[in-house]
Amino acid sequence: MNSRLSPLLSWPLEIELENGQLRYAEDNPSIRQVIWNILATRPGERLMRPDFGAGLYNYIHQPNNETTRNLIKDAVFRSVTRWEPRVELTSVQVLPDREQISLVNVSIHYRIRQNGGSGQLDLSLQLGSGR
Repeated sequence: MNSRLSPLLSWPLEIELENGQLRYAEDNPSIRQVIWNILATRPGERLMRPDFGAGLYNYIHQPNNETTRNLIKDAVFRSVTRWEPRVELTSVQVLPDREQISLVNVSIHYRIRQNGGSGQLDLSLQLGSGR
């Protein structure tokens, strides 16, 4: 069994300087790019896939409270599970930042189905200041 994952176009698009061809991401970088694309896309933003995306930017200016963090966690879990079949999520954590009241830290841990490897994607999201 081949443990390499199929290459996908890099996003954002990159051009290889040596030959002018589009760059392809492979393996874990490819998965991380796809997950980031899912999280950053608002549902309705893609013309032919109106349900695609998690819409994390919709939570900007929402209060940083347990309800909002649970909504973010659910959006991440549902969208990544639906749109990235190469991975199985092992955990999604959305925690308030200890130093900035309006910041949440999102940590996504996953297992790569094809080769059993694991990966992690961490990001921070600025919310409103209310708790």
